[in-house]
Amino acid sequence: MKELFDKLKIVPNDLAIYEQAFTHTSYAYENNLDNSYETLEFLGDAIVDLVVSDYLYKSKDFKEGQMTKERASYVCENALYEYANDLNFGEYILLGKGEIQSGGKHKKAILADVFEAFMAAIYLDLGYEKVKEVALNIIIPYIEDENVMFFSDYKSKLQEVVQDMQKELNYELIDEQGPAHNKTFKVAVKIDDINYGIGEGHTKKEAEQEAAKNALKKLVKDY
Repeated sequence: MKELFDKLKIVPNDLAIYEQAFTHTSYAYENNLDNSYETLEFLGDAIVDLVVSDYLYKSKDFKEGQMTKERASYVCENALYEYANDLNFGEYILLGKGEIQSGGKHKKAILADVFEAFMAAIYLDLGYEKVKEVALNIIIPYIEDENVMFFSDYKSKLQEVVQDMQKELNYELIDEQGPAHNKTFKVAVKIDDINYGIGEGHTKKEAEQEAAKNALKKLVKDY
């Protein structure tokens, strides 16, 4: 974990609180430990919300509704997952055997939760000003990069954009493979009959969300 501390310019006082932040409940159970990251995650959620809200309020000329949308984008599970993934949090997470076998080190929900728990650990160990500094150093580059988009619902955002363009939006199932209990769907999203993105998923909805995400990225580049 020293590499992570060095990268984020953290000099820890209490290593135990950071170890807890990276301890999944499955590992705690298998090793008879009292604590996992769950309680820290609760606190970290509020900290990340506050840090991002404070930054948007002081740095952006947004009305309340726009600030709410922007904050939701950069504190949603997709965003937290990206922050954690880019910092290689998966290398440090302690998981039970079953969770390791099911790919827990790469699961979006786990990595997002650990990011929040880690923020809480910094706060408890080094105080609010330090966690604010660390969090903003991680998050601001994503906010300032217009090519980065985090939405929990890409389809709704794409629908909103396409309506503003006064164009027609359609999703088309182009492939379906695998047994009934483990199918993979491939969906194309079209704007005025032009293919703007393809997505894959284990459900049609998941594939549509991925297609919409890819379409939004293309729209940013085209317009």
